[in-house]
Amino acid sequence: MPHLSCEQTVADAEAPLLSLIVCTRNRSERLHDFAQALSRMRCSMTWELVLVDNGSSDDTAERVRGLASQVQAPVMIVDEPRRGLGRARNAGVRRARGDILVFIDDDCYPATDYLDRITDAFGDSALDYLGGRILLHDSGDYPITIRVDTLPIPIPPHSVVPAGLVQGANMAFRRRVLETFGGFDDALGPGTPFCNDDVDAVARASAAGFAGSYLPGPTVYHHHRRRARQDIAALQRTYDRGRGAYYAKCILDLPTRRNVARHWWRSARAAAFSATVREIKGAVEYCVRRATGRLG
Repeated sequence: MPHLSCEQTVADAEAPLLSLIVCTRNRSERLHDFAQALSRMRCSMTWELVLVDNGSSDDTAERVRGLASQVQAPVMIVDEPRRGLGRARNAGVRRARGDILVFIDDDCYPATDYLDRITDAFGDSALDYLGGRILLHDSGDYPITIRVDTLPIPIPPHSVVPAGLVQGANMAFRRRVLETFGGFDDALGPGTPFCNDDVDAVARASAAGFAGSYLPGPTVYHHHRRRARQDIAALQRTYDRGRGAYYAKCILDLPTRRNVARHWWRSARAAAFSATVREIKGAVEYCVRRATGRLG
């Protein structure tokens, strides 16, 4: 995992409070709608947009450069040609200047008060990281990769973080939290064999003694456009496999391994048999790839 530095290329006096970090790959046709959503967003505090192009082969680079004029904030464009969302997020973090690092996906549209809600949440000095609410943008899309809870869910330090409680489509960290454990795992995230870079980062934050929470205030609207049954089934298989890898990594690396193992056992008993089998396969594959140096 890379070392994340707090060095800044612009004087601290000019640095914004928040950095909104968005990674994209080969989705140039969707960036117009995303830019329109950003243009409607307002924030009472200083912020910047950090756009990371994760090795796109379409005209994403050109489209990304065109977004700058539509956003009411400084825009920094980062090129990370090596595939992997964890790696791309780290590239964005290294270039970001804010003390609060906010992450959303390029197919999510933030509410107009999104960043103000983030700012309000971190007004609580005891909060180190958060996950926000994720609603469907199009009610015709399948209800997956969302989080609709209307009440806060605290995540005390050293607790087991269930997969899906905090999702990369809507999460934020204080910079010092990510710096403490080296940021996201380059070997994880879409573009790699396992899609669990977000929950892995949250689990390591909790294991390091940081306090987090799911909060329903900061809201984004996910426009994933998945409706076909085969698309949903394939996505669910990917999540099952990634969840197994997540549990395996926690058991191998974290001091909370016993609690993780117990949580996995309880969850597996309540889950569909096929999902549990895929989780086990994902865990085994993760361990084999890690042992043979074939992660990422």
